[in-house]
Amino acid sequence: MRRTELLGLFVLAVALTGCATPAPAPAPSPVSITQVPPAAASSVPAPEPTPSVEAAPAGCEKVIADLPVRRRLAQLLVVGVDASNARAATDLVRAEQIGGIFLGGNATGLLRDNALSAVQAAATVPVSVAVDEEGGRVQRIDELDGDVPSARKMAQTLSPDEVKAVGAERGRALRARGVTVDYAPDVDVTDQPDNAVIGDRSFSPDPEVVRAYAFAFAEGLRESGIQPVFKHFPGHGHASGDSHKGAVVTPPLATLRGDDLVPYQAIAEFDGAAVMVGHVAVPGLTSGKPASLAAPAYRLLRTDYHFDGPVITDDLGAMRAISARYPLPTAVVQALAAGADQALWSSGGRVGEVLDRLEKAAATGELPADRIHEALLRVLTAKQAC
Repeated sequence: MRRTELLGLFVLAVALTGCATPAPAPAPSPVSITQVPPAAASSVPAPEPTPSVEAAPAGCEKVIADLPVRRRLAQLLVVGVDASNARAATDLVRAEQIGGIFLGGNATGLLRDNALSAVQAAATVPVSVAVDEEGGRVQRIDELDGDVPSARKMAQTLSPDEVKAVGAERGRALRARGVTVDYAPDVDVTDQPDNAVIGDRSFSPDPEVVRAYAFAFAEGLRESGIQPVFKHFPGHGHASGDSHKGAVVTPPLATLRGDDLVPYQAIAEFDGAAVMVGHVAVPGLTSGKPASLAAPAYRLLRTDYHFDGPVITDDLGAMRAISARYPLPTAVVQALAAGADQALWSSGGRVGEVLDRLEKAAATGELPADRIHEALLRVLTAKQAC
């Protein structure tokens, strides 16, 4: 074993201890999702403080120590699976012990008949199961559990308290089907037409309205046992195009601070959430790179906005802002080294190839051991795996 590998293993063995994960708050009484009551004046309750990575639950040290290096690295991956093929998803988790799976598209096989229990049974460490469930155009369980209005429609017709109740009801439905993470709410600020890349996925062109409604929806998810994920930091609402189709650029950082970044000003006070970093280049911040691969973007979130929960990339495999410029294994290494705690690709496959590249990066120090350890603490804590 080379000296760099020994050093990496030594640093990874160091764990941080602290308080135990608090019990989830009780779920509120249900409200019908399909009925849209009129808006009413309301306010969003004050969020709870978030624990820092230094306060990771006791027991993470043993969980990490018991994992071989390759499986530690696998915990930092979220891989898309075919939601119609429960056996393939189970086999993938059993073979590679990845940290999370993502269910995209409209197939619902893995969301029926307790199918996800077999996936969890194949895992040494619990697997996070993520979907995009925003409402409107972006839903995954509407065929099973009814329709949810778009973010824009909710903000126009409901109060924040009512949106919290919608989030709680949707969260209970997701949790009952085995989902643990929702890549929602979208906190982008925009007045784009409804069918634009963000469009009606945004609650409002007013950043304060976005903050109020997004936090309300996230609170509902959290109270139902679902981890909400605020996206797409540092803001896609005023970007030059669609990062699914190619490279995009936002207004300069100074402009984002007064608009797109306003919803993140209280993000550190929201316990139990994650943040997704988008593939947007930000003048004055990322030096032309997508934020998801740029260390200054993660430092901005950690230092200026004091967020210390888990951070995940947007899709590294199926969005041309990344895939047209970076091979998938390279993008994963760069994202994790820059500060991401989880790397996501919805297209699935290539797990062995990515893990081979990560092992080399860890051995050479391209992906530093303390960066791996920090990410592991956040990921394991979020999954209550310690």
